[in-house]
Amino acid sequence: MKKIQRVIRDVPQHWVGDGFPVRSLFSYSQGSDFDPFLLLDYAGPHEFAPDEAKRGVGEHPHRGFETVTILYEGELEHRDSSGSHGTIGPGDVQWMTAASGIVHEEFHSRAFAKEGGTLEMVQLWVNLKASDKTAAPRYQDLRAEQFPRVKLPGNAGSVRVIAGEFGEEMGPAKTFSPINVWDVSLCRGGKASMDVPDGHTCLVIVQKGAVDLNGQSVRSVELALLERDGKTIAINANEGARLLLLTGHPLGEPVVGQGPFVMNTREEIREAIADYQAGKMGQLS
Repeated sequence: MKKIQRVIRDVPQHWVGDGFPVRSLFSYSQGSDFDPFLLLDYAGPHEFAPDEAKRGVGEHPHRGFETVTILYEGELEHRDSSGSHGTIGPGDVQWMTAASGIVHEEFHSRAFAKEGGTLEMVQLWVNLKASDKTAAPRYQDLRAEQFPRVKLPGNAGSVRVIAGEFGEEMGPAKTFSPINVWDVSLCRGGKASMDVPDGHTCLVIVQKGAVDLNGQSVRSVELALLERDGKTIAINANEGARLLLLTGHPLGEPVVGQGPFVMNTREEIREAIADYQAGKMGQLS
């Protein structure tokens, strides 16, 4: 049984740009306990009134990692310097590999801004090994219907497999290192015992409802960090609940970050800034 190392609670909300009210549940600045994950922002649920404004985050660069946007409600538009662009809606996932460097922007879609509505999403940053930080940028536009959904025994709920594997099902997201990303829905009173890889970093984010996780209470917008030893997680839902469960093999490499760049050395950060300023990460057309 994996033991809970700590529970992160009462995280204040702040704005990213003018379109994303987020709670930053963890960051690599807090140490290596979350390796290979670097950061997780949980946005919303937040109600936006109809507006003609272009809400979101304008042009900015990234290098050295991947951004994963999981959208639950609302609609977002993305555009980057590789020529990739798209619109994602509820249930969709945008998996952007910045790697050697990319410039992008992300906004509420025009239709969502005009009509208004609820926005709820998660953005996760996943680190890359030093040898993969120079890879070409890549964009995965993953649609809700692509994700297999596995029913849990006893009608306890279901698991949507975004990346990695659950049971005999494989998620469609392509990853550079072994990670699992599972959307878990539990019915009121549902009980589930899940096996995850021994030695993996393991995080459970409760987005809605409340659960007993290995005997400890974790409620809405709280994160449990579990120890890497052990492989079984017991989850009992006190009420209907939705969780995001992440596991990943630690990379065990130095992490040096500054703003939108995450590398292994301070010199690599200086190179990233210089390359961006010189236009070597491309431009938005």
